[in-house]
Amino acid sequence: MIHVIATVRLKPGCRDKYLEILKSNVSNVKAEAGCLVYAPTIDMETDIEIHKKAGDEAVSIVEAWESVEALKAHFQAPHMLSYREKAKDLIESVSIRVLQPA
Repeated sequence: MIHVIATVRLKPGCRDKYLEILKSNVSNVKAEAGCLVYAPTIDMETDIEIHKKAGDEAVSIVEAWESVEALKAHFQAPHMLSYREKAKDLIESVSIRVLQPA
């Protein structure tokens, strides 16, 4: 199993529209072979001193996949190509961290 933290940085004022597009695709992603977890998240307010927020113009997607191969297939899935086309004008940048259990 692998874990992925994807961070999507958005253009100002685009988070709500982006979340609408992203959430409409979640069930498609969860149905993919090898997808164990796919959960869009946004920062929350806490009083935890070491809490570092990504900011109001960011969405993080917490994922778990059976393998790197499943993750690579996810990138090429037709619904992901459609999602990227719909969201491209809202996004500043995307980065991912691919992690393995220690």
